[in-house]
Amino acid sequence: MTAEALPAPVPAPAFGRLIPVTVHFDDLDALGLLHNARYPLKVEQAWTELWQEHGIHFDGDWVAAGDACNAVKELRIGYEAPVTRTGTYAVHLWLERLGNTGLTYGFRFCSQDGSVTYARGTRVLVRLDFETMRPAPWSDRFRAAGRELLRPAG
Repeated sequence: MTAEALPAPVPAPAFGRLIPVTVHFDDLDALGLLHNARYPLKVEQAWTELWQEHGIHFDGDWVAAGDACNAVKELRIGYEAPVTRTGTYAVHLWLERLGNTGLTYGFRFCSQDGSVTYARGTRVLVRLDFETMRPAPWSDRFRAAGRELLRPAG
């Protein structure tokens, strides 16, 4: 393969991360479109992958879950264009706000290179203490990783 035949590298977004996701045949509805309920699922898969890179994951032990013990407080999503085929796409993730016990992240479900947006939204998470199920502070490790994802002001 010659250098001219190599695909161009995908440009990194100006903020946040672009995480690849796959749309499978069973993600499509009867019209052959990505089912509206699958968008949040694909976003969740990307979010989980991103945090696993930082060693934050749930492996079945709620006591040891730490920052992975969190709950969704709010989800907003707007659909901009239909996904009409299977294949590799991407989810662009970033943090809008990183509070003491909660956060708001933004997302775009987009083409693999990030150039086409199919859906966008926000999701609010609250970190929970496993024993009390009340809000608890994020760990210093989580906060450090989260600061790297913050969207610049303006």
